[in-house]
Amino acid sequence: MGVVRRPMVAALITAGAVLVSGCATGSDTAGPVHSAASRTAAVTTTPTTSTATAGTPTTGTAGTATTGLLRDTAAPASGGAIRGTFKTPGKRLAVGSKGTAVSTLQRRLKDLGYSPGTIDGRYGGATQSAVWAFQKINGIRPTQTGAVGSATWKALEDPATPKVLAPRGRPDRAEVDLTKQVVVLYRRGEVRLISHISSGSGIPYCETTEWQGKTQKFCGSARTPTGNYKTTWRRSGWHKSYLGELYNPIFFNGGIAFHGALSVPLAPASHGCVRLPMHIAKVLPGLLGTGVPVHVRGAFRR
Repeated sequence: MGVVRRPMVAALITAGAVLVSGCATGSDTAGPVHSAASRTAAVTTTPTTSTATAGTPTTGTAGTATTGLLRDTAAPASGGAIRGTFKTPGKRLAVGSKGTAVSTLQRRLKDLGYSPGTIDGRYGGATQSAVWAFQKINGIRPTQTGAVGSATWKALEDPATPKVLAPRGRPDRAEVDLTKQVVVLYRRGEVRLISHISSGSGIPYCETTEWQGKTQKFCGSARTPTGNYKTTWRRSGWHKSYLGELYNPIFFNGGIAFHGALSVPLAPASHGCVRLPMHIAKVLPGLLGTGVPVHVRGAFRR
């Protein structure tokens, strides 16, 4: 697939509506343009509240987003575990917690390839998104508060590794697991980064917005298609699309991209793109080059 110079808009026009395959940040059905102040704050600071609620309401609940996973009081899966000398403090934590137990949690997550933000002993949004990703990989039910209980601490002592979605994939690649709502970035065949995501909601939409100097109506399926792709063009900072603004977008399938968002809830909520926590989107361009394979697999079930 050749390089695309702008988000792809399908040629089909019906009753004044353009059928599109695209994405946006913000609410679950629309992509608002964020103010310069809110955009700057989201990029330069670590959130102290849940990424699932920052900026816009959350779609779904922990139960609907993680059907079939274990609760955080049950024993986690241990297949393919990485064994180490980590000693758990065993203290129950959640967003807003502070202290040495949080620092211990943050260091362990970082060592395992998750990105909890600054290791500062403060449980904020970045740490919450890392906990969510870790829990999903280890078969533990995430909660909106990012609760860390006995099952999570046990899993941190004996963690599972992500399932390889493209066994014959290239050493440098990204794998998007729509079922678990995580992305795994591989460098030289090794896991470099594991992150929580929110993909296409699968709920058809029609949005009316000002685009290219006129009022237009865009409709689509809000799906993130499965398949094998490659990263193409990208933009630095905030990029305005026909459905809203995307932070540091890296496109890999027409108008579908990895991008930072102010809301990355547990359930799929985008128009088709792969939403990332802001602190992940800030560093991803330095880790994911152009022409890198992107493998999208699975299906989320509510």
